[in-house]
Amino acid sequence: MHSFVAMGIVAVQWAIIGYSLAFGPDAFMGLIGNTSKALLNGLITFKDGNPVYTLFQNVTTEPGSIPEYVFAMYQCMFAIITVALISGALAERIKFSAYCLFVLLWTTLVYDPLAHWVWMVDGWLFKKGALDFAGGTVVHLSSGISALAAIMFLGKRHGFPQERMAPHNLPLTMLGVGMLWFGWYGFNAGSAIVGVNCSDAAGGWQVSPLPQPPSPRQQPAFPG
Repeated sequence: MHSFVAMGIVAVQWAIIGYSLAFGPDAFMGLIGNTSKALLNGLITFKDGNPVYTLFQNVTTEPGSIPEYVFAMYQCMFAIITVALISGALAERIKFSAYCLFVLLWTTLVYDPLAHWVWMVDGWLFKKGALDFAGGTVVHLSSGISALAAIMFLGKRHGFPQERMAPHNLPLTMLGVGMLWFGWYGFNAGSAIVGVNCSDAAGGWQVSPLPQPPSPRQQPAFPG
């Protein structure tokens, strides 16, 4: 449910202001985009009643471009999954309503500026030579550090260790992992990199059926 509600909140936030803050023209010293693309303004125009899609090309020296509307939706996926990665650290630590507020504030105040820093040609980290093809900095580093800060500030989960906190539904968990892995091919190709999938494949091999160890308690299993 934490991931599901993040899809709704971030998708609306992204369309209203998030995309403009992340990928709008620079507003101040490479730190944040302006609001010229708020409500996805300018991504689609009309001529003689027919839609005309604005083309997007971040690095003008590279050949080819895509409709900016497609790019905006593609980047919306990154915004959604980034804050959803933090949800595991917040479960059983804060109320669901507080989590919903956190999703909105964190995406606006942390993710959007960071995406502008790294992925826009006028971002200050991009100008210093930062390369982030598939979210190593904008997605994984930001969510990992934020999750660590959250658990250090909030402390133990409510009920831990007195209450048993077994996986809710392991088959659905593995189904989600498979869907995420399948999707990884898409945004790796879209971001022109395939290295992440190689590491995922290595991790998947480690939980595949292997020769059984002597003790049944040491058998490879999905929970770890």
